[in-house]
Amino acid sequence: MTGGATQGSGIRFDQVSVAYGGNIVLDRLDLTVEPGEVMALLGPSGSGKTTALRAVAGFVQPVSGRIRLGDRDVTGLPPHKRGIGMVVQQYALFPHMRVRDNVAFGLKARKVAKAEIPERVAEALELVGMAAYATRYPRELSGGQQQRVAIARALAIRPGVLLLDEPLSALDAQLRSGMLAELARLHRELPDVSILYVTHDQVEALTLADRIAVMDKARLQDCGTPQELYRRPRTEFTASFVGNANLLPVTVAGTTGAVDFAGQALAVPTGEVEGGVTATLCVRPHLVGLGDGPNALTGTLAEVQWRGSTHRLYVDIHGHRIKADLRELRETPALGDKVTVHFAAEDAVLLPAGAGFGGGVHG
Repeated sequence: MTGGATQGSGIRFDQVSVAYGGNIVLDRLDLTVEPGEVMALLGPSGSGKTTALRAVAGFVQPVSGRIRLGDRDVTGLPPHKRGIGMVVQQYALFPHMRVRDNVAFGLKARKVAKAEIPERVAEALELVGMAAYATRYPRELSGGQQQRVAIARALAIRPGVLLLDEPLSALDAQLRSGMLAELARLHRELPDVSILYVTHDQVEALTLADRIAVMDKARLQDCGTPQELYRRPRTEFTASFVGNANLLPVTVAGTTGAVDFAGQALAVPTGEVEGGVTATLCVRPHLVGLGDGPNALTGTLAEVQWRGSTHRLYVDIHGHRIKADLRELRETPALGDKVTVHFAAEDAVLLPAGAGFGGGVHG
């Protein structure tokens, strides 16, 4: 499909709000998906992420704000005039149609020349590895194969924008892993297509996205590359939702590069956070070690979970439960034992109280 695909146009949310019956479900979303970029909308149920995608598709109408695809204002356009490919979580294939006819459906609806349709269908099926299944019916396919056909149908129209709404949620873990790899390959082969990917699964977002927009309570909470959001989150919500984090309430001691946690001094980078203010200390569980070391904290072992390649220890310290993910733990402490954990100063992130995301023009 390279060479014939529609040039990627990018997506622009300009202060877009959506309401149902007076209830705001998307609140002034200001975000840009660059041409050729994969942007994941990540958040819990009810966060507004699917509403944002449906607004781009034209299935819901904003009460305020504008939506642009490239230089086109599409806010008032019906879905079929937006030139968008879309894949939903339940595939929505027509059961009475063969695979090739399902893929051809969007082309026929757009009145593509009949002579051109077979080539476009074959091209799309080849791209998703389903060329050998063109004459089968959906009922003769596995879940993963049906999803590939749904993606082929979306790509056949050569969209500049591809919308994916929880596309892997109906698949089992093994199929989901395989489809993640396939979607990553498709992105490499279609570098001009902008992709908006809605998911509540952090692994999918971290694996596929160039950037992640974190949504909660109808608003954009944070936006950045997967590495930025994981290593240096800017809000408590991001720290807890993207990956997993220990979040400890602390008071900044001053300009000495130290904070106070329940009466114990910890050496961490304080940056420009003023002394005397409350803040939240964020440390990822895999960066917490067992035994003496820098920023050592002693508490009671409350729980141990074996997770195959790691053990997760839950340690109660000063009324807070700290998680530590440890590899190669040859001797597991007993529940109720006193244990000491530690973390390096450079592995901690200090989040000022009330830290929020400004959400500039480009998200």
